[in-house]
Amino acid sequence: MCCALAVPLPVGTAAAIDDQQFNELKDLVTKLGQKIEKQDLRIEQLEKTHAQDAQVHAQDQKTHEQDQRKIQELQQKLEETQQAVSNVQTAAIAVPVEPLPRVPLDEATVNHNFSILGDAEFQYAKTSGQHGTFLFADFAPIFLYRGGEKVLFEAGFDFGLQNNAPNSPGATTTINLSFAQLDYLMNDYVTLVAGDMVLPLGTYSERTAGWLNKIPDDPLPRDLLPGAGVGAQLRGAVPLGESGKLINYSVWGVNGASSADGTGNADQLDLGGNVGLRSDNAVANLHGKPSGGARVGWFMPFKPHYDLELGLSGQSGEWDNAGQHLWSAGVLDASLHLGSTVEVKGEYIRSCYGSDDHGNVRPEGWWLQASYKLVGLNLDWPVINNLELVNRYDSIHDGLGTRTRRYTLGYIYYFSNTLLFEGGYEFLHSNDPTQKDQLIFQLSYGF
Repeated sequence: MCCALAVPLPVGTAAAIDDQQFNELKDLVTKLGQKIEKQDLRIEQLEKTHAQDAQVHAQDQKTHEQDQRKIQELQQKLEETQQAVSNVQTAAIAVPVEPLPRVPLDEATVNHNFSILGDAEFQYAKTSGQHGTFLFADFAPIFLYRGGEKVLFEAGFDFGLQNNAPNSPGATTTINLSFAQLDYLMNDYVTLVAGDMVLPLGTYSERTAGWLNKIPDDPLPRDLLPGAGVGAQLRGAVPLGESGKLINYSVWGVNGASSADGTGNADQLDLGGNVGLRSDNAVANLHGKPSGGARVGWFMPFKPHYDLELGLSGQSGEWDNAGQHLWSAGVLDASLHLGSTVEVKGEYIRSCYGSDDHGNVRPEGWWLQASYKLVGLNLDWPVINNLELVNRYDSIHDGLGTRTRRYTLGYIYYFSNTLLFEGGYEFLHSNDPTQKDQLIFQLSYGF
């Protein structure tokens, strides 16, 4: 039995099993080797990345330390600067402040403060029942001169052109002195004015007349008031708080109204002829006592380009040579701006004067004007954006029986801020047959 178990297996069978196992083991070893190589490469990459990260971290740490040192240096310099400023302020408070000496203005070197301003208007007018015509409406230069730090002088003229008398050839040029006044700035709140002054009866004469007027002619009731007067005036403004509100005022004394022929007849009232020098070269007032007047206005802004102003003004004094009759006038004016596109303004005027032939005469009138700039429509049309529409209603009763009402539709085309093309049609209703409807176009230039 033992011998039988010890019999060896055939040699061929054992060799075949060993080769197959060997090949399988070889394949397994090869695959394991490849995996090990890949893992070695991955480990090597990770080590390189870790080394780079460590280097970057070290650089960041170094930069951070440098930044901290710079911050500390800047804080130290800031503290030193603040301390230096504090020392200077303390020293400045301790030393009394003396005002700088006033440098006098050389009166001989102020010619550069001479300016010429003004306006010119050219018109085409067509009155109902008459021939249309072109006309040179007005050339109105204003001369401004600064004679020192507190002295100002201004004078305005009106140049006109008209035909000569009927049946006479040629034309006549007229020159009128509109105003000539000297202003002395007493302080921030008071200015002394003397000369042939523009009178602040309402605001039209000072702020709207001429090329500033958005309709080519004046409101009808302005004929009830003098535009200027020879005398003296104190004027100024006082602010009310910090919001822009203010009270403006004027107080004046002038020669006042007079009589054209010296009598007290109502139709001889002359609002602008009493200038102190008579036609016979005598220096005298045409009546015994001058006139006095005043205006007070309240200006209230709401926000930029939004504001309201209300004003009350008046003047009173003798007007006939005998000093028997008084002439008085009162004006209530208002102006409203709603943005840069909407403007509404107007005046109510009432006057009263005694006379020999009509007793007490009480003329009155009012006017209201509204305008709107089409740029407020926000249209991308340049021609439309340069247009402004204007409407005005004015009415007057002369106190002697004549009543006139007028309604005007107009426009302004702005070639620029100073070159304007205006137009308007006036519808008149009056018991005076000479008052007719009228079409007016005007080219205005302000300089």
